[in-house]
Amino acid sequence: MTPSPGISIKGRHYINDDLLFNVDLDIPGGQWTCLLGRSGVGKSTILRLILGLETGGRFDGTIRATDGAAIDGRISYMAQSDLMLPWLTVLDNVLIGARLRGEPLNKDRASDLLHRVGLSGHSDQKPTTLSGGMRQRAALARTLFEDRPVVFLDEPFSALDAGTRADMQELAAELLVGRTVLLVTHDPAEAARLAHQISVMSAQRTQNWPVPPTKVLRDINAPETLTCQAKLLAYLRGAPHEVA
Repeated sequence: MTPSPGISIKGRHYINDDLLFNVDLDIPGGQWTCLLGRSGVGKSTILRLILGLETGGRFDGTIRATDGAAIDGRISYMAQSDLMLPWLTVLDNVLIGARLRGEPLNKDRASDLLHRVGLSGHSDQKPTTLSGGMRQRAALARTLFEDRPVVFLDEPFSALDAGTRADMQELAAELLVGRTVLLVTHDPAEAARLAHQISVMSAQRTQNWPVPPTKVLRDINAPETLTCQAKLLAYLRGAPHEVA
């Protein structure tokens, strides 16, 4: 596999003439970066800026891939909402990107991914027959099917129960080894488990948080994971703690 590039975004984002946030974020190539911060601070907006999507504001700054090549066409994106097309089957929703690009439809691979996310018995159903958590798993399968070097995940596991969430974290970590992943999450436990880099965002700045010294994917109950999770949660709740 071609090495996955890192991405850098530096600048200011305004809504009308009001400053929403400053950002100085370097996303390492081939690793997981977890982005945390309070609701409304602009985490999802950063994803949309890099993707070139409308944000309702103005960005003054730079966005670039570390290999110097264009970013367009190299990112797969899972939004907060599942964005499943209700008139298509679950399988056809997974295949929609390839169909729109006029590429061969690898139904065997799509079916395998649906099996991996626990939906093999639902591939011929319409999304409206699925629960919210099942739709989110189908959206994850669609994102993984795109097979891009850079993957953006915006709260991908938020609608899942605790056990399924852990399973999907493990599946994503397995299938996205070597990819550049930016995961927006509100869950300190998720970040402590998955991240090579944890970035904490406020309106004023984006800072890196110390990660456990153990290898990703970390044991949920390992002392280092739990310590990182607890300190990160305390910081996000406003307890005094200086980011290293």
